[in-house]
Amino acid sequence: MARKLGRTTDARMALLRNLASDLIIHERIETTEAKAKDLRSVVDKMITLGKRGDLNARRQAAAFLYHQEANENESVLQKLFDDVAKRYDDRQGGYTRVLKLGPRRGDGAPMAIIELV
Repeated sequence: MARKLGRTTDARMALLRNLASDLIIHERIETTEAKAKDLRSVVDKMITLGKRGDLNARRQAAAFLYHQEANENESVLQKLFDDVAKRYDDRQGGYTRVLKLGPRRGDGAPMAIIELV
């Protein structure tokens, strides 16, 4: 069962969409441990869609990810399908790594770094 992260379904899905888009753009983000563990499965599914590479997979990824710009001439979808997915052609899953950090200073929440392997 997935974590609720103290949010309604809509807010939780928006959070995961935003974190997934950011992770694809930056390839490494720092967040709480629970969010990182939930994000892992979402990003793995997006990379699997990117490896499939057909029109339907592109449309499914576009429906989930936010349309942010990775840089001045590349969107999240272009980066996912052109760069990230090609990097993992020979890999059968396990595209992300979660590294635990210490507790956050303000509230003591366990922090982690999630990155693409």
